[in-house]
Amino acid sequence: MLFAPGERPDVSAIAELSLACQAFSISFDPVGGHVGVEVAAADDECADPARWLELLANGLTFDLTGLEPGTSSSVPALRHSYGLPSDVEELEGVTLRPGPHLAAGGPILPIVRSLAGLTAQLAALSGIKAIAWHPAGCWSVPRQFRSSVLYWTEGGPFPMFSLAALAPTPDGGILSEGLALFTSQELRLGSDPEGGSAPDPKIALRLAHWLVEHGRLTETQVVTGPDGRALRLTPSSDYHLVNAEQL
Repeated sequence: MLFAPGERPDVSAIAELSLACQAFSISFDPVGGHVGVEVAAADDECADPARWLELLANGLTFDLTGLEPGTSSSVPALRHSYGLPSDVEELEGVTLRPGPHLAAGGPILPIVRSLAGLTAQLAALSGIKAIAWHPAGCWSVPRQFRSSVLYWTEGGPFPMFSLAALAPTPDGGILSEGLALFTSQELRLGSDPEGGSAPDPKIALRLAHWLVEHGRLTETQVVTGPDGRALRLTPSSDYHLVNAEQL
């Protein structure tokens, strides 16, 4: 989560949002304060420049680092931008990540889904400028991230431009970035064989949702695209990529 300098939230802001949305709680505060005067006093006495909290959501714990008055988290590289101005200003970071015991198990879909859902709740924080989803290198508008991710967690389509990205390939196709976090495979869609034109991104969006719902692809499948045409999905020999072509 990215904020203008000096506008990062403190513990009080997180506690207030927790009470307002009831979607998460503060399960551990290393300083010992929670809201109001207690937090201000505790923060003044805290020698650790990294101010953080442990948050509990869906029975899972996540670490939130970079809070005021501590030091900012590092800002990740911007590779894909959705809905943000081209001249992004200097920003400071607040980072949410799975707790150490969850991170040790690697990316597991229920954990990643909960991480995304909690990030969407935190996107309602005052002063937030952008959401940076590290695995895809994509930055998006907080309101769009929040609405699309919460809709997904409630059974809607996978939010491709919030949790993953699409980039053109040299041969005119489209390649996903960040989808492998959810499926262990990236998606590549070739150009239209009939007209040689660039593939329709809507097809990639539909396929991304299908892959997240069905999981790792280990054998060739034929599915129907949004335009009614058949699509053949073939895993690469190392199973790290799914190649899609229109039939």
